[in-house]
Amino acid sequence: MNIPKLRKIKNVKKYHNIELNDEYSWVDQANILDVLKDSNKILPDVKSYIEKNNELTEEYFNDTKNLQKKLFKEIKSKIKLNDTSLKFKDRKYYYWTKTEEKGNYGKKLRQIIDGSKPEEVYFDGDLEKKKYGSEYFGIGTVSVSHCDKFLAYSLDLKGSEYYTIYLKDLEKNEIQKDKIENTSGSVTWSLDSKSFFYSKLDKYHRPRQIYKHNLGTNIKDDKLIFEEKDETFTCGISLTADEKFFVISTSDHITTEEYFFPSGQEEIRPQLFKKRKKDVRYSIDSWKGYFYLHTNEGSRDYKILRCKTKNIEKLEEFIPPKKETVIGGLDFLDNFIIRSEKSDAIQKLFVRNIKTNDEEEIIISDEAVGCPGASQMQKDTNTSKIRVSWESMATPGKIYEYDIITKEKKLVKEIEIPSGHDSNKYITERIKAKSHDGRMIPITLVRRKDSQQDSKSKILLYAYGAYKHSISPSFSASRFCLVDRGITFAIAHIRGGGDLGDSWHEEGKKKLKKNTFLDYIACANHLINHGYTYKGGICFYGGSAGGLTGGAVANMSPDLFFAMLLLVPFVDTMTTMLNERLPLTPAEWELWGNPLKSKEYFDYILSYSPYNNLKKTSYPPMLITTSLFDNRVLYSEPVKYIARLRDVKKDQNIQLLKCKMEAAGHGGMSGRDNAITELAEEYSFVIKTGNISK
Repeated sequence: MNIPKLRKIKNVKKYHNIELNDEYSWVDQANILDVLKDSNKILPDVKSYIEKNNELTEEYFNDTKNLQKKLFKEIKSKIKLNDTSLKFKDRKYYYWTKTEEKGNYGKKLRQIIDGSKPEEVYFDGDLEKKKYGSEYFGIGTVSVSHCDKFLAYSLDLKGSEYYTIYLKDLEKNEIQKDKIENTSGSVTWSLDSKSFFYSKLDKYHRPRQIYKHNLGTNIKDDKLIFEEKDETFTCGISLTADEKFFVISTSDHITTEEYFFPSGQEEIRPQLFKKRKKDVRYSIDSWKGYFYLHTNEGSRDYKILRCKTKNIEKLEEFIPPKKETVIGGLDFLDNFIIRSEKSDAIQKLFVRNIKTNDEEEIIISDEAVGCPGASQMQKDTNTSKIRVSWESMATPGKIYEYDIITKEKKLVKEIEIPSGHDSNKYITERIKAKSHDGRMIPITLVRRKDSQQDSKSKILLYAYGAYKHSISPSFSASRFCLVDRGITFAIAHIRGGGDLGDSWHEEGKKKLKKNTFLDYIACANHLINHGYTYKGGICFYGGSAGGLTGGAVANMSPDLFFAMLLLVPFVDTMTTMLNERLPLTPAEWELWGNPLKSKEYFDYILSYSPYNNLKKTSYPPMLITTSLFDNRVLYSEPVKYIARLRDVKKDQNIQLLKCKMEAAGHGGMSGRDNAITELAEEYSFVIKTGNISK
């Protein structure tokens, strides 16, 4: 195979009296954000290099085309293509969604509750995509006004997450002149349906302004109601559960500040609820004369306080903190409050009687490890009935209608796997690995009961480990394409994520970031030492910040893996953290540290940044993906990474770069079939590199 080469230009920059030589820094062109809007602005040499890499990747996959077709059919056969969601009973209408065999984006439907008129499709994703003629079709918000007359929806037609808001008169079936560009995609309607609120993106793609748009008026006349001055903070707006207040939330990754104003207030004057305090996160909601405050102040894993809406200074404890337990938010009914909490990376649901304050757990399944959920069935909260759900890594989702008073539970929907799925054929396990500092790291895995489980078995070990994001042990039909071929699918609940609460996140960021990588290595070694697999029998699977984890452990312990999938990976961490003009960087400093201002953080990031720590050793086969229009992890990172990797590596293994030149975003291409196609290719890479029976 002809391996592409990228030209080198010596470039030495000095930070904190330390010289940083990056011969591929020219790829980080100064106007790189402009490429997100216009691909013609990419440097010709970079474009040529990407195209040659795409050709190489295509050549590598030539002998897997039949396998990919087979996997595509397998994955698609596990999806009920013609499916309908349960109906939600709103004020005048039932609302629900529908997918069809030939479609990729689904339909949104409604019908008047009394059935006097036939059901209507108020948003058809496939028709909209055809109308706009875009290769990429990202749907942001699809929101019907409170009067049921207007529809506001937002679209991203490139993958760069610049959303345009459109307005439609549902009664006349007409698109209105109202068209608002460069937004975050969110829409929050006023109660009188005469206006809506939205967040505007600044020149660095950060939503730091909230505007009010009156229907039928010129966009230029939209009123600015809130502006965040701190460039590290971004803001949004929402409506409280009782619809009494609008809440403006502004935050970075560790600190929150919220403002509120009455939903009927004509002259908007946002009132501060609680002044921002570094490292304190909170959110407010209102219900029946009270503000409920969900906060980590004085309790790393949260508690809930409340106060009268007319006296926000006098707070009282409502849900106290619990040791090693993450207290979740609240859902309200007239007589009950439903809440969640999580301990040991396992979530539980509770219901509280408002009158008696008695509380009990809602038990949905006898499975030990899974994902419970709860949602309301209707807008009218004068009810004792809700919907509860359950799924696990082995069991497809089930939804029940649950009566809080009688405890009756009626199955109303079960996720159907058309090609068949017998949960009894599989084993789900929860085990723990001891990390370097004694912390016990949960691992959740699923495998076939009849599969060989010994020192010859292969494991796909998924991880993320950032942004306090939890990886739920949920069901995914597609992963059984690998499990049924004898591969164990495992999730490493490593630090940096939020699986075990705030402290879990805190122990995997800034100067403790290496815990994330060491946790993963500990999990891998535990699986090896306890006979689940062998050294070299693991496939790494992760994307974005999870790709950073993969890049770091590839430098630290490359001999663990037979393959690695690094999807849109954050591998040039240092370069990104040094560029304050990038969309996410200023806010990210609270997670990674600011290497511009601090030598200590500069040194620490430099010590693990995957790109900067590539070395003369053997690396496993890799598939690295990116997109030209990804604004979260710019294409330049994987491009530079693959070039330097090939410069230094000592092995003869294949390391591939695939960059989507057509419209695609951080999550890949849009549409169901495109997503399945991408997944089939990724799985074929695992199967080919692992010499697994097809």
